[in-house]
Amino acid sequence: MRNWLVVVGTLVYAMILIGGATRLTDSGLSITEWDPIKGALPPLSGAAWASLFEKYQQTAEYRLQNSGMSLGDFQQIFWWEWGHRFFGRLIGLVAMFGFALFAIRGWLSRALATRFVILILLGGLQGAIGWWMVSSGIGETTRVDVAPYRLATHFMLALLIIGYTAWLWLDLGAKAREPVSRPVRFVAWGLLGLIILQMAAGALVAGLDAGRTYNDWPLMAGEFVPTSYLGEGLGLRSLFEGRATTQFNHRILAYLIWALALASAWLFRKTSLKSGFTGLAVLVSLQAVWGIVTLMNAAPMNLALLHQALGVIVTLAAVRLVWCARGSGQLVDRVSALGSTNTA
Repeated sequence: MRNWLVVVGTLVYAMILIGGATRLTDSGLSITEWDPIKGALPPLSGAAWASLFEKYQQTAEYRLQNSGMSLGDFQQIFWWEWGHRFFGRLIGLVAMFGFALFAIRGWLSRALATRFVILILLGGLQGAIGWWMVSSGIGETTRVDVAPYRLATHFMLALLIIGYTAWLWLDLGAKAREPVSRPVRFVAWGLLGLIILQMAAGALVAGLDAGRTYNDWPLMAGEFVPTSYLGEGLGLRSLFEGRATTQFNHRILAYLIWALALASAWLFRKTSLKSGFTGLAVLVSLQAVWGIVTLMNAAPMNLALLHQALGVIVTLAAVRLVWCARGSGQLVDRVSALGSTNTA
């Protein structure tokens, strides 16, 4: 079962990166229908391609951004989006096959079966959220891209799924650990909370293409706080829809997390979680430096994808740190609940 969770988690990680590439290539709106069954097959004839291209030509993205696009150019963006959706179906099949196999063999306690069902349901919800996101750019509004709120929701649900998968994997291999103090647990949870908030902030930056503006560092157009922070005609909505605002917030959160990660690694260097805090500090430092490099190069696809990939790894490291920071009694209770399953 742990191997199955590794496969599921790896597929979800690949799915996140494919989704990032789909966004960066502006491919996400190339398929204008959601058909979970028939949509699994790609176009197999010239007439099918022509029909799909005609539907795409009705979108605001085509009319306002890609007018005159050739069928060949359309096929390039189509394959990114089709691959993204196909990968989602593949993850669902792998998840349900594993669950069915474990159930048939009688390996599942009620508690563990419930956790696996939750994982599968989250995957199904992600598919629906994905379509909700895409629909914001193909008729619900006059946008030429998807709504940044919906993109952030879609991305954060993907993080929840991979984080929950990692948590289950850790539970299935749980061993009793030394108890840690309340301040250590508090800081571990605080780091995870800030990292999750930062990932959501990064998703807003990505949805607004804000990483391709204000490409100087450490200042923004020569200012620490950009003049247009709340001056883009959006008022408080700038916190979610303003390019200058979202990028500035993303920067400040990065500095805060970086400082806290380094400080906690030093403060807790003599605790049983020394390696966890140190490892997280190293990863956060790498991510911060790479984020600066990505920003100063106007977020090209290769740098931006690696920035996203590192961000997911940082999140998983924080999840593991929180899992390890739980009290030993709680761990023993969890191991006991899963004992019969582990024996099987």
